[in-house]
Amino acid sequence: QVHFVESGGGLVQPGGSLRLSCATSGINFNMFTMGWYRQAPGKQRELVAAITSGGSTNYVDSVKSRFTISRDNAKETVYLQMNSLEPEDTAVYYCNADHVIDGMDYWGKGTLVTVSS
Repeated sequence: QVHFVESGGGLVQPGGSLRLSCATSGINFNMFTMGWYRQAPGKQRELVAAITSGGSTNYVDSVKSRFTISRDNAKETVYLQMNSLEPEDTAVYYCNADHVIDGMDYWGKGTLVTVSS
């Protein structure tokens, strides 16, 4: 049974930092590219950052130099360190696992990040 536990969201002031975590179980973690997506009110869900099992990363332009994605394969957990947060980063953030061969993917339930003074 696949289970994702996301944590770390909350309310933060502009310029602040948060660290999101997504602990997984029930998947062969090393066979998945892990990603964080976000969906702001009235907008489409977008990929924020992704990391392969080998550690290669990519980011949407708007978060480059501010966000860092990482993974701990032993703990089967993916993280998103978010620094210099801006009001435009306000969204529900979702953890995603994308199988490297068959494309099957799984989603977490999301964690809300609100950046406001």
